Amino acid sequence: MTACAIEPSAGHEDGAAPAGCTLSADGAYAARLASAGDSWFPERWTLDGPEPYAVPLPRNQPEEPGTEVQPIGDGRVLIHRVVAGRHAFSLLYPTGPGTGELPLGVVECPRDTARLRLLPPAPGGETAYALAVGPRATTVWLVVGGACGPERLAEVPGRCSGGVWLDRAGRLLALDREAGGRTKAVVVDLGRGGEVSPLLQIAADSDDRLLLADHDSGLLIVRSDAPSPGQDRLGWGVLGSTLPVRFPECLRLRDCTVTPFAIQPGQVLTPESCAVALRVDGPVGSWVGVWRPAERRVHHLPAPEGWLAGTGLWTPDGVLRLPYATPAVSCGVAQVSPPGAVPPGPGVMEPGAVPPEPGVTPPEPGAVPPGSEQGTDGQAVVGTPSAAAGHPPEPAPPAPGPSAPRPVPLQQAPLGRLVTN
Repeated sequence: MTACAIEPSAGHEDGAAPAGCTLSADGAYAARLASAGDSWFPERWTLDGPEPYAVPLPRNQPEEPGTEVQPIGDGRVLIHRVVAGRHAFSLLYPTGPGTGELPLGVVECPRDTARLRLLPPAPGGETAYALAVGPRATTVWLVVGGACGPERLAEVPGRCSGGVWLDRAGRLLALDREAGGRTKAVVVDLGRGGEVSPLLQIAADSDDRLLLADHDSGLLIVRSDAPSPGQDRLGWGVLGSTLPVRFPECLRLRDCTVTPFAIQPGQVLTPESCAVALRVDGPVGSWVGVWRPAERRVHHLPAPEGWLAGTGLWTPDGVLRLPYATPAVSCGVAQVSPPGAVPPGPGVMEPGAVPPEPGVTPPEPGAVPPGSEQGTDGQAVVGTPSAAAGHPPEPAPPAPGPSAPRPVPLQQAPLGRLVTN
C-alpha cells in the first residue's frame, strides 16, 4: 500500500530516544519503540482492522534507545539489538500475558564497519534484510527468511546508504553508493548474486539519490544537486520514460526541510496523478505536504497531534493515513483527504483547503513562506541558475549546445530496460 524509504534518525546513532515507527510493506502492521518512563519496549500496531490497536511486547529488561524494530507480514516483530559489539536478531510475538522471542542468529561485523541497520520492509513481508557499511564495501544480509540464520547475500563496492525496493518480488534493491567522491543510485539484483548496475546518473559530477519508488506507476522520487550544484533538490521521473528527471520549483521551501515518505499506489500508467506525501520541517514545527507531479504547488496540511512524524501510507483512492500517539490515544490513525488533483494550466486556481481534523492544529501563520506554494514544474538543465526559493523562476534560457551536460532519461538506465521490457 505504500512505498517507503526512511533513513534512521540521528537518535539511533547517539543514543537519543527513537522517533516514528516502521510500517510493514502492505501497511497492515507497524512497529516502534514505546516509552514507559525512562525505559523503552517494542510495540506492535495492527492497522488493517476496523480500529487500530497496539500490543506491547516487553521482555525481561528494557531495550536500548538505538534498538531497531520492524513488523513482519505475519504480525511478528523483528528486533535488532547490539550486544557486546555483535548484532543479534530475534522475532517477538505475543503469548498470552507475555512476549515470546525466537532468536534468529547473530551477525559479527569487522571493527571498521561504520554501522549495520535494517533495510526498509521488503515486499511480501516474508523476508527482512540488513545493510552493513564498511570503509570500502557494503554487505547486504538476509536476516529473516533464510535457511539457517542470517545469510550474507551480496557485497557492493563502496559505501552505501538509502534502500528502496523496485519490484514486488523483493529482488531488485536500489542503494545510494558513494564512490570516487560522488553518490549515485545503483541497483543490486539479489536474485543474481548481488549483481550491481547503475540506475541514476543525472550528471557526471552530481550526487543522485533515490528516495521513493512506486511499483504501480513507475514514479521515482529523487534527490540531486544536478540542477543547482552544491544544493540538493527534489525531483521526479518515471521508470522507462524518455523524459529527463524534473525538479519542480514548488518543492523548494524557504527555511524548510522537505522529506517525501509515501507515494499513492494503484495509479497504473498515470504517474503524474500519484499523490506524494511530504514531511515538512520548518521553524515552527513539522506538518504534512501533499504534491502531485501534475500540479505546480504543494498542499500544506496540519499534522495530527502526536503524529509519528515521517510515517504514513496512502490508500489507492487517495486517503492519507497518519499514525499518531498522544497521552489520551495510545494508538491512533488520522485519515486525511487532500484536495484532488487539478491539472496545471492558465487560470487554474487552488481548490479550497481541507478543514483540519478534530483536535488538529495547523501550522502557524508564516510557517510556509510567501510564494513557496507555487513554482514551475520545468525540466531541469544542468548548470542553469535556479530561482531563489520562494520567488518565481527566471524564464528558461535557450537550449544548450551539444556539449552541455544533460539529465539522463531513465529509459537509458539498465533497470529501465530490465523492468519495462
